[in-house]
Amino acid sequence: MLKELRPAVVLALLLTAVTGLAYPLAMTGIAQAVMPKQANGSLIERNGQLVGSALIGQSFTSERYFHGRPSATTAADPADPSKSVPAPYNAANSAGANVGPTNQALLDRVQADMERLKQENPSAPVPIDLVTTTASGLDPDISPEAALFQVPRVARARGLPEDRVRQLVAQHVDGRLFGFMGEARVNVLALNLALDDLSR
Repeated sequence: MLKELRPAVVLALLLTAVTGLAYPLAMTGIAQAVMPKQANGSLIERNGQLVGSALIGQSFTSERYFHGRPSATTAADPADPSKSVPAPYNAANSAGANVGPTNQALLDRVQADMERLKQENPSAPVPIDLVTTTASGLDPDISPEAALFQVPRVARARGLPEDRVRQLVAQHVDGRLFGFMGEARVNVLALNLALDDLSR
């Protein structure tokens, strides 16, 4: 019995050491040596102060900034931990809303967002990514169309010419990966930081 059990125990310990310790340590070391910025979360600093990550969206609500996609992430309600409350871009609770297209709460929220955005820019169609969430709820990017849709509001709030703000958006459009994968996108945090620089 012990003779048959011994190889299984040795193999389990060996695989645990290799896959649970040696491999993760090696990959962490390689990542830190080859691409430390990405390995540490693609953090963005401004004047020695951490302002966010290029990989996780933030909730910008001021009229002076470009807004990201809606976020469906939640957190525990401080008043009643058995319930949850909206907590946009809560990286500790990455998830979508998991509601379908016939859910009345979703329809009401999207309709309210559409009406608000149509008032903001009545001359342009509302881009879909300004009213829909992503699967993670943490998406840091919006489409170039969504950024351009917000140009009149941001330019008006900052007292800048719309053409200058449009140029800034164009400078921050990241194309498709390798020219054919994914869609063109604009990182909202990077765009807003450039906007602050422009306004100085």
